[in-house]
Amino acid sequence: EASYLSMSFHGTVAKSEGYMAELWKEYGKADSRWLHFDTTIVSLELLTVFICGPICIWLVYAIVNNKHYRHFLQITLCVSELYGGWMTFAPEWITGSAALDTSNPLYLWVYLVFFNGLWVVIPVAMLWQSWEALRPLEDLPSSKRRKKIN
Repeated sequence: EASYLSMSFHGTVAKSEGYMAELWKEYGKADSRWLHFDTTIVSLELLTVFICGPICIWLVYAIVNNKHYRHFLQITLCVSELYGGWMTFAPEWITGSAALDTSNPLYLWVYLVFFNGLWVVIPVAMLWQSWEALRPLEDLPSSKRRKKIN
C-alpha cells in the first residue's frame, strides 16, 4: 500500500510506471478507484500504512516474544482491517458499484472476491483465535484475573 500512496501523491497509478504500478494497474481493471486519486481509498491506505503497518510489526514481536499485550494488538489490527474493507466497498455498493468491473469473471471472482475475501477471512480467523485465548480468563475469580493476565 505504500507504493500506492506514493503513486497517488505524485500523480496517479494510471500515469505511473514500474513493476508496482503495473500491479496496481492490473487490480485497477477490477476497481478503477485504484487508478486515480480516490479520497476514500487514499484515506484508508494512509491508515493502513502508517497505523496498521507498525501495529503488524509490533504484533509479530509480541507473538514471537509471548507478550501479554499480543491479543490486544491482534484484535485491534483485525478490527481495523475489517473496518477498512467495509469502508472500501460499502460506499461503492451504496452508490451502485460504478467503479467495479463485475462483467469479467477474473476481475469479479479472483480480484474482487478472492483477494479481498482474504482480508476478511484471515482477520476473522485471528479474532477467533484471540477469543479462544482470552475466553478462559472469564472463568477465573476476579482476584486471580490480574495475576493471570500479567
